[in-house]
Amino acid sequence: MKIILVIFRKELTDTLRDRRTLISMIAVPLLLFPLLIGISSRIIVSQIQKAQDKVLRIGLLASGNAEEFHRGLLSNTRVRVTDDLSADSARSMIQSDRLDAYIVFEKDFDRRVMDLLPGRVSLYFKSAEKRDIEKQRIVGLLNEFERKLRAERFSRLRIDEAVLKTMEIQETNLASDQEKLAEIIGGFLPYIFIIFCFLGSMYPAIDLAAGEKERGTLETLLTSPASRMEILLGKFGVIVLTGILTAMIAMVGLYLGIVQVREIPSELLKTALGILQFRSIVLLLSLLLPLTVFFAAALLSLSVFARSYKEAQSIISPLMILIIVPVFLGLMPGMSLSPVTALIPILNVSLATKAIIAGNVTFLLLAEAYASLILIAGASLFICARIFERESTVFRGT
Repeated sequence: MKIILVIFRKELTDTLRDRRTLISMIAVPLLLFPLLIGISSRIIVSQIQKAQDKVLRIGLLASGNAEEFHRGLLSNTRVRVTDDLSADSARSMIQSDRLDAYIVFEKDFDRRVMDLLPGRVSLYFKSAEKRDIEKQRIVGLLNEFERKLRAERFSRLRIDEAVLKTMEIQETNLASDQEKLAEIIGGFLPYIFIIFCFLGSMYPAIDLAAGEKERGTLETLLTSPASRMEILLGKFGVIVLTGILTAMIAMVGLYLGIVQVREIPSELLKTALGILQFRSIVLLLSLLLPLTVFFAAALLSLSVFARSYKEAQSIISPLMILIIVPVFLGLMPGMSLSPVTALIPILNVSLATKAIIAGNVTFLLLAEAYASLILIAGASLFICARIFERESTVFRGT
């Protein structure tokens, strides 16, 4: 055990001297979230405000109908109206972003309304995400005009509008704020932690095996009194530690990113911060620990197999896709922790994290996920040890 600790301290010191490891383990997770959350929130608020304050350019073809709606548009300081546009001209202007919408009232609109029939209106626009607010504003103008017409119709018929309501449905959502928030971010958080856990393990694994091969220091270490297993466990412990620390630093970065955003409502912020309580963090880290052991063993095995640092990078980098796929599946609607999904590595961490955040995790399913992770971690460590014992693999390419 003493020899393992000596090797562990030596490898940890070498790892902390590596600039790439420090950047991926500390700088990126700590600074990325505050920057991303801060910049994205400000851009979103700015774009929403811009769309709300924008002067809408509306083409109108009323054919003598809907005079009240026409007057309302002309008196609206945030609307610029172009009358009597042809359909072809309006379509062309909308496509070239010179017009936000084109409204056409059918020639018999007023007559149909007077005959207690629905008047026909056509709305043309170019649909894009950034134009959703603009479209909602235009539809809101039409809805307001419809409400006025309906009120006038019922007043003329001397009927109370309340007769339209034959049933009132009172909805009561019993899901807690924590459960609602977990459904929104429950798949996103494990995606972040698992990816950073993998990245935090990747660079030390490459450097402590393929990197030492390239520098010629691995042979020197193998001639020491330490056994192969002691050397492996010393390196392995450093890789696991950096992976867990990177995930923890990512949590801190996420916390700092959430706190700095002023646009988040106070109730939502309180709920979000309530998720990051001690019990939830301990459970999350306990799930990440066996997963990190699996990552460390797999990465170290591939790094030992590689001839150089560059070759190790080219072998290991595509693994990111294999990590992303099960995490992505955890984001799918309807996916939850079950006796089947609890057995699937990485996916079980994603779904268990969502359940932990929601506060409705089942002990038996959580235990099944732990058992699955511990089993695969043990198997990967066993395979890594067998690979490290083979001379042909360790000295491959030297």
